[in-house]
Amino acid sequence: MQQCFVIPVYNHPHHIEALVTHLNQFQMPIILVNDGSDAACTQLLHTIAAENSWVELVEHDHNQGKGQAVMTGLRHAYALGFSHALQLDSDGQHDWQDVAKFLQISQQNPEAMVIGQPVFDESVPKKRLYGRYATHIWVWINSLSFDIKDSMCGFRVYPLASTIQVLDSAKFQPRMGFDSEILVRLKWANVPFINVPTKVIYPEDGISHFNVWRDNIGMSQAHLRLFGGMLIRLPKLLSKKVKG
Repeated sequence: MQQCFVIPVYNHPHHIEALVTHLNQFQMPIILVNDGSDAACTQLLHTIAAENSWVELVEHDHNQGKGQAVMTGLRHAYALGFSHALQLDSDGQHDWQDVAKFLQISQQNPEAMVIGQPVFDESVPKKRLYGRYATHIWVWINSLSFDIKDSMCGFRVYPLASTIQVLDSAKFQPRMGFDSEILVRLKWANVPFINVPTKVIYPEDGISHFNVWRDNIGMSQAHLRLFGGMLIRLPKLLSKKVKG
């Protein structure tokens, strides 16, 4: 196994230096994807990359969305010869102390998609929580499975060979809908899943780029597209469940 980190960044300067410093202990390459950040954040990312030889910076010349940033990072990692990529978001929500646990589980289960199952504290906005449950229902319907406990957590380890194969098979929603869509399609491709409980917080200085209209419409489009794909695959999916 050859593992690396992939971190999408769009105007999240508050936690990225501390995150890179924390990840240094693992002595693994870090791929930062600058998704068209403003001048201040871009300069910070350039400084981090210049001061840390294990950090590689990949850049979009304009903002294309979190999903596209993750896809760019995963494809770049695969092109460099890595077999697995641990994705972390750069907004400070994830529990960095669980990184070692995610890596170990992936090492023990190299074919599996390892995904974070959030354990929220009181800082989580209730609207976000209710919205996640609506997405969970769509994911369970479209995958005909409860194996994906939470499809929106950006703390996960991708097995790159199977992931790139799935990425090449369809056109993906480039923004917030990607996190759920890729998991459903990986489930259709018979990739096993391991859910790992992990604490998720909403920091006081946290910055959200979720656009209520644009991203909800995009996610709805992704779910509807997946629903159509599920109906096409329904006989095969049901046959697998019966045999399983």
